[in-house]
Amino acid sequence: MGQKNELAHRMAGKTIKLVDALGDPVTGKEIAIKQTNHKFLFGCGIFDVIDVANKNVPAERLAFQEEKLDKFLEVFNAATLPFYWGMFEPEKGKPRTKELKAAAQWLKERNVAVKGHPLCWHTITAPWLLDMSNEEILRAQFARIERDVTDFKGLIDTWDVINEVVIMPIFDKYDNGITRISKDLGRVGIIKEMFAKTREFNPGATLLLNDFNTSINYEILIDGCLNAGIPIDAIGIQSHQHQGYWGREKLEEVLDRFSHYGLPIHFTENTLTSGHLMPVEIEDLNDYQIPEWPSTPEFEERQAKEVEEMYSILFKHPQVEAITTWSFSDDGAWLGAPAGFIRKDNSPKPSYEVLKKLIKGDWYTNVTGKTDDNGKISFEGFLGDYELVCGDKKISFHLDKEAEIVQLVI
Repeated sequence: MGQKNELAHRMAGKTIKLVDALGDPVTGKEIAIKQTNHKFLFGCGIFDVIDVANKNVPAERLAFQEEKLDKFLEVFNAATLPFYWGMFEPEKGKPRTKELKAAAQWLKERNVAVKGHPLCWHTITAPWLLDMSNEEILRAQFARIERDVTDFKGLIDTWDVINEVVIMPIFDKYDNGITRISKDLGRVGIIKEMFAKTREFNPGATLLLNDFNTSINYEILIDGCLNAGIPIDAIGIQSHQHQGYWGREKLEEVLDRFSHYGLPIHFTENTLTSGHLMPVEIEDLNDYQIPEWPSTPEFEERQAKEVEEMYSILFKHPQVEAITTWSFSDDGAWLGAPAGFIRKDNSPKPSYEVLKKLIKGDWYTNVTGKTDDNGKISFEGFLGDYELVCGDKKISFHLDKEAEIVQLVI
């Protein structure tokens, strides 16, 4: 009972009344109520879908990628696709719209919610911006938002609008167009402009501010944005833990600090490795480049325990609405880290099994029962999409916090 009380905000009760075509109650019928999807977003960065949707790899590689995606679909209901400007439009005027649209469509057809990442960022940005004046760069960035948000509306209605603004104006690793305009506009200024432009072209979209910086600097920035009237829909928190698991104490402390805005929180980029930890003295994770970073049985057990604890803490917190693990597989994982739920050969790690048990077992609802003399059946379940099965009839419905009686005709 304890877990149910802790997760009451994730659940609702519902009474369903079954009637026949004449409106008469269907009584004494055996009913199965099966959850088909969570309201909560359990996601991964799943860039491999681009190859699969476009079939632009050799047959053997395609079969391997399809097998990987089958494992992804067994557990997850949300995906992040890459819109890094330098990769999406390496040559001005030639964006990869067709390829990314095919990938987003592939995911949507399989009931996976898709997020685009990111619309504005100083890293992996378009190299050709450096040939422009700051005024031209800003115009190009606006045009990029208008084009991509419009092109993908209905397929992608959630965006990381702007990424890592805390460091953006002081970023000094290399010159880039976005840092140039962020110096002109200031942090709050550039966020305001990018959010306004994104909102203009998809008013109903969920728009995130996203950062890896969980210090007071990010809190001050969010305060500044809210005081400036910027309509942030969710706070994005990156949690790349290549140097070690944050642990319960830090996790709860971060949640406590970022929940006082009253906004939804998305853990947008989570990493827990099943290999050795990156040395703590590395300041920029990108600086750690090694030829081999193996996954080992011992560290896979550690990863599984950390995944179980972290996801449980986040799922329990009422303001967290999404958790995205950055690398689903070790194959192609960022920094070559063994950060996936599956190994390079597509075999599942203990962390995959643990998470599957939580998402599709402990936190999933499947009930059976009989309709009463009024044709009614009541149940309590996790919020999301459901299917009611009565004989050879199947009816889909949605479970939310609204407690009204739903009448279904069978």
